[in-house]
Amino acid sequence: MAAVPEPGEATLDILDRLSRVIAERRGADPQTSYVARLASRGEDAALKKVGEEAAEFIMAAKDAARGSDAARLVAEAADLWFHTLVALSAHGLGAADVARELARREGVSGITEKAARSQ
Repeated sequence: MAAVPEPGEATLDILDRLSRVIAERRGADPQTSYVARLASRGEDAALKKVGEEAAEFIMAAKDAARGSDAARLVAEAADLWFHTLVALSAHGLGAADVARELARREGVSGITEKAARSQ
């Protein structure tokens, strides 16, 4: 298994830029913008896409575990992240909000963090 590379600033930059573009395009013409088209259909449309993309990611991960092309797994992850950002944008949130939450959790055991949420 390949080592996870150290994240560069560019990693967060692209997610921040994408969050801003999504926020800007929510109010665009649905005939010319996919984000605007999803937004015009209501939040359920974006949430449905998140579910569909999550299922496609899961299937790609299962295929990758059997030696299939890892590029498909990465592409499905990108689709899932994109649609998750679209869903977050409906609430005025974006990648920076998620990054702050991940930073808050950094160094905390997943078991400990989950137990704290259930109290």
